[in-house]
Amino acid sequence: MRILYLEDDDDIAEAVVERLVLERYDVVHVTTPNAALTSMSEVPFDLAVLDIMIGRDDAAGFGVAAALRDAGFEGGILFLSARDTVGDRIRGLDLGGDDYLVKPFSLDELVARVRALLRRDLGLRRAVARHGDLEVDLAGRAVRWRGRSVDLSDREFSLLELLVHDPERVFPAEELADRVFPSATSGPAIVRVYVGHLRRKLHEDVVVTRQGGYRLGPP
Repeated sequence: MRILYLEDDDDIAEAVVERLVLERYDVVHVTTPNAALTSMSEVPFDLAVLDIMIGRDDAAGFGVAAALRDAGFEGGILFLSARDTVGDRIRGLDLGGDDYLVKPFSLDELVARVRALLRRDLGLRRAVARHGDLEVDLAGRAVRWRGRSVDLSDREFSLLELLVHDPERVFPAEELADRVFPSATSGPAIVRVYVGHLRRKLHEDVVVTRQGGYRLGPP
């Protein structure tokens, strides 16, 4: 999952980015509203975490959120702010925000809220997704095939997780490359490699090739 993070306090940003990366999220950290909007226009994101006060602008995060919603962004938006008035919270929600966390905050709570928003926005209400002989524990990041535990790497799990979220959809290889392997330079080629890994570790039909990309195999 890819997260856009808008924050101009270096100390806070360093701690947050380090923790989110440790939780296996791909994080793009920006320090200005313009950089946030530019990043959003260039690559797909699953969640935006926005500090409200940037520099001398005490409503910068609100402005970014409004612009993202106007541009059609459907992912979750989590506001971070030292301001804790009811009016600020209401304004954030009215602008399309999904959650509001007051500074100073616990990194554990931040990660829990991020997980909750990503699960909700991907339409998942269950901690475990089942598809035929495949069982994916989304919270515990564990996989079983026909009752047998299978060890997957972080990238292998992230690829399988995306496919499980929408098992009927054919995902273009370019989209999978952007969302699971954003730092890779080989593009769709790396997706083919990791699809091969999943087929070897689970079953040759766990991921099937279709015109336009890949999808989860039949249950």
